Amino acid sequence: MNIRSLTRGDGVVIGAAVLLFIASFLDLYSIDGAPDSLDVPSLWSSGPVLLGVVLAGIIGAALIVVARGLPQAPKVAGLDMAQFGIAFTVFAAWSALGNIFDPAGGADNFDGASDGPDAGTGLILALIAALVMAAAAVATPLVPALKAALLGAPRPAAPQPYGGQPSGGYGYPGAQQPQPPYGGQPGPGQPGPGQPGPGQPFGGQPQAPQPQAPQPQAAAAQPPASDFSPFWFAVPVPRPLFAEDGSQTTIAELAPGTWYLAVEQRGPSLVAQTQDGRRGVLQDTSGIQRG
Repeated sequence: MNIRSLTRGDGVVIGAAVLLFIASFLDLYSIDGAPDSLDVPSLWSSGPVLLGVVLAGIIGAALIVVARGLPQAPKVAGLDMAQFGIAFTVFAAWSALGNIFDPAGGADNFDGASDGPDAGTGLILALIAALVMAAAAVATPLVPALKAALLGAPRPAAPQPYGGQPSGGYGYPGAQQPQPPYGGQPGPGQPGPGQPGPGQPFGGQPQAPQPQAPQPQAAAAQPPASDFSPFWFAVPVPRPLFAEDGSQTTIAELAPGTWYLAVEQRGPSLVAQTQDGRRGVLQDTSGIQRG
């Protein structure tokens, strides 16, 4: 499960679910004139409130978050798991609204019965949490601000260019040997002016340099390098990756919070490579974050 694929709307849903869970431990009723010693039941003491509001809302939030974090969300009866989660949150908000209007559940409708208790603190907070949760779940696919990634993607380490050589150093064949300063002492193993070199007898004449054979020219000139260089990028929202043959077949879906490698540019589109080695064309490149 990739938590970096969660959106800001998912964060609102998670926060509302936490508030709903806290509200379930608070008072279900508010009774005027009741003594402080009266033990008012919580939301867990009412079956309709527990099943229709608390558990329905928490289950709906869990379905939405799990469906967003999975690479391929499973389907039930042809519907995505996230759609079931949205339906659960809307049902929880509707049930909470009904319990606010009639906390006693119809028990105060008998002949001669007095007015029942009012909604308690827990039931009011549960209604607020359920409404926020349902609104965020419905609006996330529609509002761009809620579709943005909840967690920013970490920047990858800058890769070395393909074929690049390390800088010259000790023991590297391309390293430059230190040159003595003008008028200074030569380094160890280097002959100074007027001194014989290695293998040359003292007082002898310096040997003439041996002519070197000309280096063969390259058989063919190297082709000019392309202006495009591969780079890492991340997408702000989930986007499809189409096949390279130009068809509209979706081979993968790029998720926010994950870095992908762009290996080629085709006009406004990019040829991207996923972590499992699949390659495809990203047609919508607006708003991507370069690594």
